[in-house]
Amino acid sequence: MFDPEDHTSNPTIGAGAPLIGEIIQARLSRRTVLGGLLAGAGALVTGCTIEPVAKKSTFSFQEVGRGMDDNHHVPPGYTADVLIKWGDHLFDASAPDFDPYRQSEADQLARFGYNNDYIGFVSLNDDPSRGLLCVNHEYTSAPLMFPNVAKDFPKSMTQDHVLTEMAAHGGSIVELRLQGGRWQPIQGSPFNRRITAHKSPMQMSGPVAGHDRLKTSSDPTGRLVAGTMNNCAGGITPWGTWLMAEENFNLYFTGKLDDDHAEAANHARYGLSYSLFSWGKFFDRFNVEREPTEPNRFGWIVEVDPRDPTSTPKKRSALGRFKHEGAETVIAPDGRVVVYMGDDQRFDYVYKFVTKNALRKDQPDPDLLDDGTLFVAKFAYDGVVDWLALRFGEGPLNETNGFNSQADVLIEARRAADLLGATPMDRPEDVQPDQKTGRVWIMLTNNHQRSAEQVNAANPRANNNNGHIIEIVEPAGNFGSTRSRWEILVKCGDPNDDTVEATWNIATSDDGWFGSPDNAALDGAGRLWVATDGNHTTGAADGIWAVETSGARKGMGSSFFRAPIGAEVCGPQFSADSKTLFLSVQHPGDGPGASFENPLTRWPDFQPTMPPRPSVLAIRQLNGDPIGS
Repeated sequence: MFDPEDHTSNPTIGAGAPLIGEIIQARLSRRTVLGGLLAGAGALVTGCTIEPVAKKSTFSFQEVGRGMDDNHHVPPGYTADVLIKWGDHLFDASAPDFDPYRQSEADQLARFGYNNDYIGFVSLNDDPSRGLLCVNHEYTSAPLMFPNVAKDFPKSMTQDHVLTEMAAHGGSIVELRLQGGRWQPIQGSPFNRRITAHKSPMQMSGPVAGHDRLKTSSDPTGRLVAGTMNNCAGGITPWGTWLMAEENFNLYFTGKLDDDHAEAANHARYGLSYSLFSWGKFFDRFNVEREPTEPNRFGWIVEVDPRDPTSTPKKRSALGRFKHEGAETVIAPDGRVVVYMGDDQRFDYVYKFVTKNALRKDQPDPDLLDDGTLFVAKFAYDGVVDWLALRFGEGPLNETNGFNSQADVLIEARRAADLLGATPMDRPEDVQPDQKTGRVWIMLTNNHQRSAEQVNAANPRANNNNGHIIEIVEPAGNFGSTRSRWEILVKCGDPNDDTVEATWNIATSDDGWFGSPDNAALDGAGRLWVATDGNHTTGAADGIWAVETSGARKGMGSSFFRAPIGAEVCGPQFSADSKTLFLSVQHPGDGPGASFENPLTRWPDFQPTMPPRPSVLAIRQLNGDPIGS
């Protein structure tokens, strides 16, 4: 299947902008010899920082072995309950069971959506046994989802198929209760809600609201958008709202503008040159030749109040428009709120947004995210990262370069970052800050576009199938700082293969290393848990790994969960007491030639008439202790 992240749309590549690999290589070249000499003597090599290695990890579980089969796996002493599956009804306990042969838009609107990704958890009334699960539904895999579609896909797609796909996108809010040591979804809860790609009104807010470049024939005001789509990772704010990140929105639009059209260059920078969906075939809003400004209404962070099912979600334009992966929040010492975000495409950038005003805990401003500054990261050779403001009128962000307002800067955030000289990254995905320590971890999934000829001058590894994790240290925990320090936590891949040039803590076992880090979460002890998307290139399934981030074990990985074949793992989220780890299993059974009739696995039902179903799991220790303790 075509991978949208395999294609860069950054025109600065090859035009003199330093790649992150070039910068890493410069930093490591002065110290790798020392690291190589000491590693064999029982040292820790992680970002080439040398420390003695402790014998035991802080993680107590027995590692899950590397492998790949049709089921999921957890360590001994743990249980993984399938909490909710694609097609489970949210509103009517007496509704018939899901029938994949009788799918429709109306039926899907009442059921849990497809390809669950980010998971947020919001407690209700400070009751640890009640909460709202907030789940993104990133996209649909039509050949796996619908019967009799794969053989002649995409020609086989009908308008009914497309409407059902739209209803399966967006997100779900589901009330959970802890009963008898297990979480249970509450069908018919007044909090339960479906948010979709076409039926859910969204309010544009912030500097871009009402701008001419957002006006369409269906919305001449440029202030009201129908729906949200390709919602990947996200976040939960300190005031309990849910941030949904719109990622690969470009894949839903057909048609092409003439080169001299005012939006043509903007479309090209966001990759609107191909489509993986048939929506534009049936609906004009997804055909750019008929609605050239419609794509400008996607690629934003959407804020939702999960406690109010009647509330209108808001697309917070001040946070910029790009292929958002993640929107994790922390509070700076002065009370301002900081949101970290990645732009999930090879050779694109890492961002953070800092609110203008501080958070008032006694009376939170519901529109706090509408006013602030968006910054993009520029990594330097000496371990410094500068955060460059995307602010109209400063530096190259002016009329000469086609920016006439802050709205233009935000609509074309990628081009603005290009002009500022931000560092092109190896597909930045989740960015996870730690409120307690002032550290931030960036998941850089992979970038196999690097050639062998680039290694000497530009990057530490050619054909980088494995990715790496960068650690940022904000000075004195000031997340609002415009200058920080950075280091490598791990360079992923097989440490036993010298050609991979991986760097792990030497105590990492043969099961503890991984490739293609994607999403991340912190447990109550501040330890990092990493989900992968693409680990299959190492010969094993995707999963969850626990990674030590401090002390003598820093950079040590431990395998905790293994997904069924074909699946990606995403959305790891801990309950407040760290006794439950919620995670998403997305597109199980997918792979070359896989289809509704012939998937690689029929997880989790394992019924011959049921296709594989993306699902959310709730993992707990049988003894009730916190995960990993």
